[in-house]
Amino acid sequence: MKFMRVGVAGAERPVLLADDRHYDLRGLTADIDGRFLGAGGIELARAALHRGELPETEVAGERIGAPIARPGVVLCVGMNYAAHAAESGSLPPVEPVIFYKAPNTIVGPHDEIRIPRGSTRTDWEVELAVVIGRTARYLDSPQAALECIAGLVTSNDVSEREFQIERSGGQWSKGKSCETFNPLGPYLVPGVSPDELALRSWVNGEARQNSSTKDMIFGVAFLIWHLSQFTVLEPGDLLNTGTPEGVGLSGRFPYLAPGDVVEVEVAGLGRQRTPVTAA
Repeated sequence: MKFMRVGVAGAERPVLLADDRHYDLRGLTADIDGRFLGAGGIELARAALHRGELPETEVAGERIGAPIARPGVVLCVGMNYAAHAAESGSLPPVEPVIFYKAPNTIVGPHDEIRIPRGSTRTDWEVELAVVIGRTARYLDSPQAALECIAGLVTSNDVSEREFQIERSGGQWSKGKSCETFNPLGPYLVPGVSPDELALRSWVNGEARQNSSTKDMIFGVAFLIWHLSQFTVLEPGDLLNTGTPEGVGLSGRFPYLAPGDVVEVEVAGLGRQRTPVTAA
């Protein structure tokens, strides 16, 4: 069972994909958002499907949007794979490195990535993202954090390295919050363990990243528990959990340029294909 949103940007409709059939969710909810997720929408949709109450719908030829509506916050974890920290010139962190990304960076999995004006160092980052389904506040344990997950999703934490590092002013968000800098989807998938999922990326068909979430320094359950000690995570919020080695920052590959095509994939969660254009 997978959740998705289809249609023109800003007017997507919620859809459930099960057994290669698409079902219209508008009888249950206007959108896949925090209100739907926080009200137990995943289980409500599952029950309605089993009762045969969801009408089938056709999605062929329609644009696929991000599988969740604009989240309240996009929280991101930096340097959460030791090899990526090394290629970035840093030691593995002893505590999670956290930064925020503007929620309006979220676009569909096949929408274009726009190179910002003046950019020469726009980079790709395949990541496992977690969608929060229950309020996480001062959680008692990482095990309790697992109950706060609505589902998992493929994410590309696009970054502009000069803005992020040389022009940061002491924090990373300048290089993370440019328009279109977070292609998301195609699916929100509930009930999947985050612990051993393969992550891969390609640029113009050439392999770049190839790793697994088992190589994370801080696992998903720990991250949600840890963050809940500092901030309140709410239904519909998005957590990008970090990228493995193989990005442009390593110096082994050229940065993105107009005309490139980026593909990223997390096993079981779907694959993105995003063309690169100038802003």
